Formats: sequence, structure tokens, C-alpha cells
Amino acid sequence: MKTMKNIVELLKPRNQNNWEYTIMGEQRRNAPLVTVITPVFNAEKYLRKTIDSVVQQSLGPDKMEYILIDDCSTDSSREILLDYASRFDNITVVFLKKNTGTPGRPRNIGMQLSNSKYITFLDADDWLEPTGLELLTSILEETGDDYAVGKTLQVKTNGTSVIGEHESCKERRSVSPFSIPHIFYHLGPRARMVRTEVVKKNQITFPEMKYAEDKQFFMEVLAHCTSISTTTKPIYFLNRIDNQETRLSNQTNIMQKTNCNLKVIHHILNKNWETEKQKMMLNRLYEIDSIARFFTTPHFQKTKLKQVYYYKLKQVVKTAKRLDYEFSEEFLQPMNKVVYQLFREKKYRKLEKLYAWNKREKIKEVVIKERLPYMIFKDENIHIRVPMHAIYKDDYFAQNRYGLTFTVYGDYMNSTTDVLIRDTKNGLNEASFPVVVDSSGNGNLEIDFALLSHLPPSTYSIFLRYDDYQKINIRKPTAEKVRHSFQNREFTFFKTVYGNVGLKIEK
Repeated sequence: MKTMKNIVELLKPRNQNNWEYTIMGEQRRNAPLVTVITPVFNAEKYLRKTIDSVVQQSLGPDKMEYILIDDCSTDSSREILLDYASRFDNITVVFLKKNTGTPGRPRNIGMQLSNSKYITFLDADDWLEPTGLELLTSILEETGDDYAVGKTLQVKTNGTSVIGEHESCKERRSVSPFSIPHIFYHLGPRARMVRTEVVKKNQITFPEMKYAEDKQFFMEVLAHCTSISTTTKPIYFLNRIDNQETRLSNQTNIMQKTNCNLKVIHHILNKNWETEKQKMMLNRLYEIDSIARFFTTPHFQKTKLKQVYYYKLKQVVKTAKRLDYEFSEEFLQPMNKVVYQLFREKKYRKLEKLYAWNKREKIKEVVIKERLPYMIFKDENIHIRVPMHAIYKDDYFAQNRYGLTFTVYGDYMNSTTDVLIRDTKNGLNEASFPVVVDSSGNGNLEIDFALLSHLPPSTYSIFLRYDDYQKINIRKPTAEKVRHSFQNREFTFFKTVYGNVGLKIEK
């Protein structure tokens, strides 16, 4: 903690000759273990909460430095930053002299100024779990890995939910990043820590774009990581409460976002990665950004200028001419393969009707053909393969235990592992139980109610989990409820509004 004697000296700007920015704060003499980097722009509402979440980390101030880079804020962010810089030895504040309009440049400056073994990022309206930095640094110190990532909780007014489940579904140590199929999904700058040497040795920087800058950065980081770790522990809280208008990604439209994604595609192609690495990186950009998210925007449903979308997708597809494989064969979701095929055949009207149906029909009809599940879009007689589908058969109570039998169809029956029970309002409240699925797809679950004692009263979703982190609901065709009392609490298993098995716990 700084004293009044050195506050005046501290607030004299350093690097006066730097044309781009002014630095406020003391130069660290000893290299800390980790640097936290936060770009700031008009973030007064949550900025104190964000900074406090770093200051109060269990890792301790001697092991971390905190660099905040202000991109010419016009609210009270500057005063808040100066206040914290005056009180904490490990906080350095950078004031840019000209607004960059992108978080990429402020983050790059933070990395240039960092003097630590590891780097992590925190946006100015989010916050960290109190033990988050200690958890990630301890994993990296123990393993020698280049990268570690943990659980992110997205916070909204109606509750919290887990995002990027592939990053936090299990404890992994020293694995190849390419052993996790969805590793290039959800690449925001949250809940992850990187060995600084990986970034600086390979000269990896954020591109100065308003969108997808984090996507490109972390794709490059992961491509250069020899091994990584993941943890189930909560690390980061992603604020989505009331900041929709101020979020930069919400100030760019779908065409601007696609232009940014095109830049990332060209960047990846120009890197000449090995084919298998390239496939995984580009599949995220082709399947998710250019198909799944592209056509599910509200604007696409409403606009009469749908040809603009098709023209833009043609630009994306044109980049694939440089590939020596058919990129759509790498798609992980059959729905996206169907959409791309309709696009290639110029069956645009069918494509539009398919997405309208997909949005309208909350409970899709599923048929089983040769033990494989298909969704049916009857209007156009389109059958769409579903990777996995589970159907309720029966449930029962026996000696303070709940039993559930079901049938599973699809491609991953052999990798079905457990049932996950998760609070619909708080993603931290959950429990999992092993399941047994035989070669015919018959599944059985038994839950001892004593093992649910830590779950508070709430409504819970029930998922069948497979292939580590993929999950589906268990479809319930009948509406009857079953109830059981245990230790002064009522457990009700019921059919949800979306037709699945759910659980409600009451006192």
C-alpha cells in the first residue's frame, strides 16, 4: 500500500516522450509471477468491482502486477484508475493519448509493459473469483504447461450459467490443445492464463479490430502451446447484466463481424499450419462463425436483403479454394452440413424456411431410423441427423433413491459417462452421477437423495453427458410428475416446458 509521501511522486507521468501513452505508477523492480491486463473505456459502473477482484486475490500483491490501459475514457474511469494507482504498489495505469477504438491495442501495450512469467486478461466490467489467479498459477507451476483455463460463469439478471464447458468439464493436465475438439470455441479473454514466453517468443499480438481480435490471438497462442491444462474450478465472472449497449461486439453488425472473421481466416491460411491444426482452427471460423451464427441473427430473419448474406458467405467460401480438403466435412453439427448443402445448391428459400422452423419449433420431432436419430422438417421433407438423442422410459423411488431408465440413440453411446443436474439460475450449483448405457442404448441412473443435500431449493435441468463435455436433455413424452420427501425437502421430477426431464427441489 502506498503512503501519502510518495503519492505526489507517483502521479507524475513516466515515459513523457512516448507519443502514444502516458504511464502512471511505479516500475516493478522484481518480476512478479503474473500480470493481469485490463483495457478500459468508459467503464465507471463496474470498474471498482473489477479492480477490487484483482486487489483481493488470494495470490497476494507481491506475486502479481496489474496493468490497466485507458483508451481515452470520457466518464469517471480516469479518476477511478488514478485513485487505485495512488493506493496500490502493484497497479500501473496507462493513459492512451488517442482513442484506438479496439481492445487489441491496449492489450498489446499491457503485454509489452508486462514483466512476469504469466499473463492473464480481465475486461473492465467483469471480475475474478478470489482464488482464480492462485489456482491457475499453481497449475502452471506444477505442470510446466504453457496455458491453463478454468470455469467461466456468465452473469445475467436472471442468473448465472457456465459457458465454454469444454474448457472446464474435467481436470486435465499436460494435454495437447488439439486433443480437445472444441478448443477453438469460446475464445474470449477470460479464465485463461498463458506463459508469457509463448506470446513474446512467437511475437503474438492482438490484431487491432473491433471484433474477433481475441479469437485470432488465442488461436495463435494455442497453436504454439506444447501442452495445456484445464480445471473445473470457477475462475472468471463474465458480466452480461446491463452492459449490452457498451459492449464493443454489440456495436458491430453481422457484416462487420464477418469482415473481421475473414481477416482471421486469411491470417490462419497464411500461417501454413499443419493440416490437422488448420482444420480445427478453420472449422470454428467456417462452421460456427460463417454458418451457425451467421444465419441465426434476428436481422437475417427480418431483412428483405437476404442476398447480401449469401454474397458475404460466397466471399467466405472463396477462401476455401486454398485448402486441399472439403472444409464442410469437418463440421461437427449435422444441421450446419444441411444448411451449407442448401447454400451450395442455391436453394435459398429452403434454407430460410429451415431456419424459421428451427427458431419457431422449440420441441423438434425426432424419429429413429436404424437406431440413429433424425429431426424432421416436414414442410420440406428434410431429415437432419442428430448426434445423440435420449428418451425417458420410466422412473421410480426405492429406499430414498431415485431411479431413471431411458434409451439412447446416436453416435456416442459408448462415450456416455454421467448425468449432470444443474441449477437453471446458478451454474455453480450442480451434481453429477455415473450412468450405465449398454450396447443396445438402454440407460440406467440411480441417485441417492443424500448426495443432493448440497443443492439449494431451485429448479434444475437434467443432462445426459457424453464425449467429456457434450450434453443433451432426456426427452419425456408424458406429463406426470413424481415426488419424494427426504430430510424435510420435497423432490419433484417433472416434464419441462421444452419436453425434458427436470427436477424441482423445495423445502
